[in-house]
Amino acid sequence: QVQLVESGGGLVQAGGSLRLSCAASGSIFSINAMGWYRQAPGKQRELVAAIISGGRTNYADSVKGRFTISRDNAKNTVYLQMNSLKPEDTAVYYCHAELRTPLNTRSADYWGQGTQVTVSS
Repeated sequence: QVQLVESGGGLVQAGGSLRLSCAASGSIFSINAMGWYRQAPGKQRELVAAIISGGRTNYADSVKGRFTISRDNAKNTVYLQMNSLKPEDTAVYYCHAELRTPLNTRSADYWGQGTQVTVSS
């Protein structure tokens, strides 16, 4: 059983910062990629940032220069440092991991429960 546990969401004023963390635990053989998605009310879930094994990163255009994703491989943990937050960043942020368990030869997608980020103007 694999779990992704997120922390770090909350309420912040525009221009402020938050740091999200997501730890993957359980029976994990390897992790191909970890990342963050978000979903605002009435909108589709969208990719915010992702980091793949080897360290290559990918960001949504709307967060480039403001958000930084990083990963601690030893802890199976991914972080999202969010600076210069804007009201339009308000959403539920979901952690995502593409990983393999020891019993499977193929990778699968796993999701966290989501953490609310609210940016007030």
